Amino acid sequence: MSTKKEIASLHEVVKNYGEGKVITKALQGISLKILEGDFSVMMGPSGCGKSTLLNIIGGLDRATSGDVKFNDQDFNTLSNKALSMIRRQHIGFVFQNFNLLPVLNAYENAEYVLMLQGVSPTKRREKVMHLFQEMGLDGLENRYPRELSGGQQQRVAIARAVATEPQLVLADEITANVDSKTAQSLLELMVALNKNNNTTFLFSTHDPSVIKFAKKIIILKDGIINSEKASSEEIERFTHK
Repeated sequence: MSTKKEIASLHEVVKNYGEGKVITKALQGISLKILEGDFSVMMGPSGCGKSTLLNIIGGLDRATSGDVKFNDQDFNTLSNKALSMIRRQHIGFVFQNFNLLPVLNAYENAEYVLMLQGVSPTKRREKVMHLFQEMGLDGLENRYPRELSGGQQQRVAIARAVATEPQLVLADEITANVDSKTAQSLLELMVALNKNNNTTFLFSTHDPSVIKFAKKIIILKDGIINSEKASSEEIERFTHK
C-alpha cells in the first residue's frame, strides 16, 4: 500500500487579530496535515476559526506564530510575491460569495488564472470549454455574473478553481447560497474531480449534504481542533437542518 504524499502541514499555528488589550484569538495552536487525495470537511460553530484556517493554509493570510508548509516550502520564509505564485500554480479557491469579477463574462472569469499563468489562448479555451461542457455551463460563456443564477455562478467559480489542475482546492461554505439540488450536483462534480484527477479538497461547512461525502471530518471549536474523528452527535450539533 503506497503512502500518500503530504501536500500541506500546520504545526502549532496561532492567529491573533488586533493589538494591545483588544486581541481576538482566532486560532490557538492548530496542527494539521493535508494529504494528497484527501476529501476533508472542517466543521464547527460560527466564529470557530474555519475561514481563518483556510486563508492561512492557502497563503491568503499569515500565522501569528507556528509553522505552515506547502510542498515542504515554509510560508514563514516566503515573500508575499512567492506566496502569490504558490496560490496561482497550486491552490484553487472557491468562496461562499463566488467572488466572480463582474466586468468579465463567465468564460473570462473561468480562464482568468490560466491567463495569469501564461497559458496560451488556444489551450485556455480548450480547458475552459471542456469544463463548461462537463459542468452544464455550455452556452453560457458570454453571460456576465449578474445574468447567471447562484448555482451557475458557483459552477463558474469552481471551473476557475480547477481549471489550473491545482493540487489543493479550498472551499469555504460553497453550498450556502445555492439550493439543495444545485448543491448536490456541485458536490458530485467535486467528488468526481477528487476520484478521477486526485484533486485534494478541504471544505469549511455547516451543510450535512457536504459532510456525507467526506473522507475525513475535522471538528474545530474555539480556535482549536477538537477532533478529526467526529461522532454522529458532533456532526448533528454543528450542521443546520
